[in-house]
Amino acid sequence: MKNDTILVLADPAEPQIALLKNSLAGAEILVGNSAEQFEQAAIRASVLFNWSGSLALFRKVFGMCPNLRWVHSRSVGLERTLFPELVNGSVPLTNGVGVFSSSLGEFALGAILYFAKDFRRMIRNQMAGIWEAFDVMPVSGHSVGIIGYGDIGRAVAARVRPLGMKVLAVKRHASSPDSADPLVEQIYALDRRIEMLSRCDYVVVAAPLTSETRGMIAEPEFVAMKPTAVVINVGRGPVIDEAALIRALSTGRIKGAALDVFDHEPLPPGHPFYKLENVLLSPHCADHTPDWLDNAMQFFIAQFERFQEGKQQLNVVDKKLGY
Repeated sequence: MKNDTILVLADPAEPQIALLKNSLAGAEILVGNSAEQFEQAAIRASVLFNWSGSLALFRKVFGMCPNLRWVHSRSVGLERTLFPELVNGSVPLTNGVGVFSSSLGEFALGAILYFAKDFRRMIRNQMAGIWEAFDVMPVSGHSVGIIGYGDIGRAVAARVRPLGMKVLAVKRHASSPDSADPLVEQIYALDRRIEMLSRCDYVVVAAPLTSETRGMIAEPEFVAMKPTAVVINVGRGPVIDEAALIRALSTGRIKGAALDVFDHEPLPPGHPFYKLENVLLSPHCADHTPDWLDNAMQFFIAQFERFQEGKQQLNVVDKKLGY
């Protein structure tokens, strides 16, 4: 194993750190959650791995390391990772795309079935001791629109298509040669999202948060939706205009929402989402399977091996675009 020094921004007591050290026993690995802990090693660091550090710590340690050749972020979303020195510099950045997609696809499918079969009503009646038959909706033949058709979007499509659902998608490069996808009936450009949304029974938001996507689902988009539409957000909270979503839910403009991400996390006490009967609320844990952190660390270990072998790494981020 080549003589690489890896700086890991994390609490040294996190169990995955032992997994990292055992797997890469030949590398010099320093773990810490303060910049002072890296002062001596920063000059020889070739890899910076942000496992759980803050943006402020990440930025400070990055600035201390003049010889970096690779930076990795455990997270998929990069709005808390990108800063001007990293964006404008030549050091490549990779992230955790693909590690958590399966679980998020399952959450989206579960949310679709939750609203179609009215599980909330079933649970409420059960708790009240009420025997009350009612009609439930099929999902076969209904349309799922995916905003942000990347790895998570494909995971959603792969799970809803076997149920006979139609998949539509919004993708930044809708007309690129590689945009054809057997799972998707039609791919729309970003500026045609209103057209797509008007056709959807379920809308899955899986877009990263960038200057282009912030607030992209707002009042005009909710007006275009069917009154029976359900919005599912597994991307980032601010991609949806929260105030517009609350109005749409409160007035019955749309049927409901399943939300795993929010403008502010934790969601503050007394927030309207806690009280709305047509909201399914997940505290940003839809991808927290028992092995999610182990999987994230195993991905970094595999990436590091590719790095040492001089192979093309996976998930290289376009730092200008933000994903």
